[in-house]
Amino acid sequence: MKPFRLHKGLVAPLDRVNVDTDQIIPKQFLKRIERTGFGEFLFFDWRRSPEAKAPFVLDEPRYRGASILVTGKNFGCGSSREHAVWALADFGFRVVISSSFADIFANNSSKNGFLNVLLREEQVAELMRRAHEKGNYQITVDLEQCKVYDDSGFRADFQIDDFVRHCLLEGLDDIGLTLQHEAEISAYEAKHPGWTN
Repeated sequence: MKPFRLHKGLVAPLDRVNVDTDQIIPKQFLKRIERTGFGEFLFFDWRRSPEAKAPFVLDEPRYRGASILVTGKNFGCGSSREHAVWALADFGFRVVISSSFADIFANNSSKNGFLNVLLREEQVAELMRRAHEKGNYQITVDLEQCKVYDDSGFRADFQIDDFVRHCLLEGLDDIGLTLQHEAEISAYEAKHPGWTN
């Protein structure tokens, strides 16, 4: 897993609340067996269906290449599909900023090296306003200092669980955490013969 320490990127504003995982990546695209290739289907119904209102924010030229998504409260609600995080990451996002996240989505994010930043609603609204009004609006997310800032005076601190922060900073998923104890595991296995011996 790629460590997350400090990231500066273009901001895309998604001014919607209660964005659920079926909107992030619709069920018909969950047949892939890899973690890649989901990005092209991100927010598919809002971007590609006949009923879609064009242009969707992520398809506007000014937001192409965005790596930070700022969105409304209760982001990632709905089902427990890990594919939602994979789709966001495959599209190019490294961070989602909101005033609240669904618990399962937040857990899936941290286990996949994806950072969710919790800010107050008024701070989220200010970032969204700046992303709408300023061309090429970029912010920096500093996980070491737990700060979000831009070059125009915006500054905000955020809190994150210490264990989640440690795993993201070090690039540790569940397998990486287990492998930190490889010496102890090997010593245990050496003392206990395998079932086939």
